[in-house]
Amino acid sequence: MRQIPAHLFPFAEHWHDRGQGIRMHYVDEGQGPPVLMLHGNPSWSFYYRGLVQALAGQFRCIAPDHVGMGKSDKPGAEAYPYTLQARIADLESLLQTLNLAQPLTLVVHDWGGMIGMAWATRYPQQVARLVILNTAAFGLPPGRALPWQLGLTRTPLGTLLVRGFNGFSAAATVMAMTRTKMSPEVQKAYTAPYDSWANRLATLRFVQDIPLQTGDPGFEIVQATQAGLGQFAHTPTLIAWGGKDFVFDDHFLAQWRRLLPDARVVYLADAGHYVLEDAAAELIPQIKQFVQEGLASAAQVGDK
Repeated sequence: MRQIPAHLFPFAEHWHDRGQGIRMHYVDEGQGPPVLMLHGNPSWSFYYRGLVQALAGQFRCIAPDHVGMGKSDKPGAEAYPYTLQARIADLESLLQTLNLAQPLTLVVHDWGGMIGMAWATRYPQQVARLVILNTAAFGLPPGRALPWQLGLTRTPLGTLLVRGFNGFSAAATVMAMTRTKMSPEVQKAYTAPYDSWANRLATLRFVQDIPLQTGDPGFEIVQATQAGLGQFAHTPTLIAWGGKDFVFDDHFLAQWRRLLPDARVVYLADAGHYVLEDAAAELIPQIKQFVQEGLASAAQVGDK
């Protein structure tokens, strides 16, 4: 993996052994109430760098890299299953090790939503607030089919494009941005972990692992997670949504609105899938304000 310039990612490295000698890298910055940030595919904890810097003065910001992603180890398929079930187990293992003293704010994007909310439905008492960024924790919504671009990656040609040419990660730095354009330096940072055929396995397996029907690995987890989302009907929730996401489009937002009708929604009509990157100047202050409201609520409870 190429070195990331310190001015772009100025965080100390932390490591968690999830078992079998496979290490997960995670960012752990600041002190205070915990904020857990879970990335998706094909990004990594770099996606949250601006939010970490904005919150670390008041909060403990934790942003892991899923196995095979970012700075985490990248084992072969014979050593790690690359399934949703394994991802959830990894998160459970990390959080058990961290042994956080109070409920956390959970921030999720892309596959981070399915992983994070699957964990959350099992441990709802550990979740104080939710920030949802262009993601899902349920199956394909009514009227929505798998986008052809993702379908292509599940074919032999797609395997060649993703693993041979880094097609998924490189394409995302362009296709997932619609309001702004990434600088070449930032593009290089996003794609840096995926610098060889071997190191691109996770970006492919994430797409291949999308559960679409009964019998697919992880399908029952998706069903159970969706069924458990009602536990968060009254959990303070901010949904920040890029309206030009070609994967997690407005069908997904409508499903979130149905499942969490009390959520506060920030709709960024011209922003793309990498909404936190694409609309950082507008969105990060709004997320910061929302998370800070938790501090104010806790203070009011303490004064009673």
